[in-house]
Amino acid sequence: MFRRLLIANRGEIAIRVARTAREMGIHCVGVFSEADRGALHRGAMDESVEIGGPLPADSYLNIAHVLRAAHEAGVEAVHPGYGFLSENPRFAARCAEEGFVFVGPPAEALALSGDKIAARRAMSAAGVPVTQGVDRVIRSPDEARVVAAEIGYPVLFKATAGGGGIGMARVDRPSELAPAFEAARGVALANFGNPDLFLEKFLRRARHVEIQVLIDARRGIGFVERECSVQRRHQKLVEETPSPAVSRALRSRLIEVAVRGLQAMRYRNAGTVEFLLHDRRFTFNEVNARLQVEHPITEAVTGVDLVRQQLRIATGDGLEVSSAELAHRGHAIECRVNAEDPIRNFLPSPGRIVAYRAPSGPGVRVDSGVAEGSVIPPFYDPLVAKLIVHRRSRTLSIEQMRRSVDAFEIRGIHTNLPFHRAILRTSAFARGDLWTTMVTDLRIAEKIRGRGPWEERIAAIAAALVAADRVSMGPTFPIERSPTSKWAVAGRQSQLAGGGHAVPPRHRW
Repeated sequence: MFRRLLIANRGEIAIRVARTAREMGIHCVGVFSEADRGALHRGAMDESVEIGGPLPADSYLNIAHVLRAAHEAGVEAVHPGYGFLSENPRFAARCAEEGFVFVGPPAEALALSGDKIAARRAMSAAGVPVTQGVDRVIRSPDEARVVAAEIGYPVLFKATAGGGGIGMARVDRPSELAPAFEAARGVALANFGNPDLFLEKFLRRARHVEIQVLIDARRGIGFVERECSVQRRHQKLVEETPSPAVSRALRSRLIEVAVRGLQAMRYRNAGTVEFLLHDRRFTFNEVNARLQVEHPITEAVTGVDLVRQQLRIATGDGLEVSSAELAHRGHAIECRVNAEDPIRNFLPSPGRIVAYRAPSGPGVRVDSGVAEGSVIPPFYDPLVAKLIVHRRSRTLSIEQMRRSVDAFEIRGIHTNLPFHRAILRTSAFARGDLWTTMVTDLRIAEKIRGRGPWEERIAAIAAALVAADRVSMGPTFPIERSPTSKWAVAGRQSQLAGGGHAVPPRHRW
């Protein structure tokens, strides 16, 4: 096992990776941008290195800056987390060229899985059923019109280099094709530097189900499926495992084709194969060649630390578990807590958190990248925490999640916790009748209760504090090398909460 690891990410996933790595006796080196000088993830590291300005292109997406930090820190390996450079084949190749172990798939597998058309072809060649569509780049609206007429409306434009639901546009009728084509191309070019699109059949009332896979040099194993159908604009919001729609026979089939498909790509390490369930069958959607945001629910029901397995595979030690030993117990649900205002069409809500109280208790886990006093910058993904519950049945998990969402207190910014309260109380969710457009179809946003005036005032004050130059980057502190540095950091952040003053008692709000 390597001795020193660079964690090339921020927020909750950087903290999550560091937790397991330090348990394994690995010295963790973090990175941070100018906007993250006071970020909580710095305190989870043994040391940290600044890598550039607040914009992702100047820091977390800058390969040269990240590799320079790796050289300066003298690490042997790099864990990319998810997002940012985690699925970038050029970054994986550069790590190998400069002598670092990349904790993830080989560059060749990343390039193949990252090209959605190439991935469709590879899966089809391996005998995996794929969603109806065309395995070529669509060059014009006229070409798209011909294809759409062949496969039938509605159709979906998808970016060949896309991911995370970005660069996708649904088209219900011919008159919408041209504007949707241009809009999707623009989004794809801006986000991925590649405007190429292809076309798939859009499946009404389909379920999104995925299989977590781990592959080492000798074998591959697949885990119980995750249900990820509760989405908004193709962005997952609630995940659970196992899926209420998957039988034992279907589960075995999904696992078998997922492992076989990734092995055909010469894949290594952790990956996820996403499927759509529809019309009593399943078809391949895409590959996520990294650790997933929703990995904690798989850990909850199987007891397997996925980050530990990632690190073992990367160092050559291999998997500690086999398919025969793999079992799942109970039911787990995860709610993503984002700094967004669901009452205002999920508008981003940067600001300073002036009060933070996470739920706790048996079967409750919170993976968070913030604390009281933390600043939420406007430059990055809005995810601030993941709330996970695990109970022996789906009914008990839903009840526990409802209580936990109600107990989760975050003040100073708006969050999507009101959305989770609304979706968890719908009869469709209780029945397990889930599909990818249910949030829009059931008008969940209209079911959210309004806020009190104090919430509006606190959010406005917190946003104004962040806009002020004197607190825009949050509290700063020197690089700490002591194993207990995280406690010093946490204490410093608590001291500076609310712009340098003590946070008033709860009753004052």
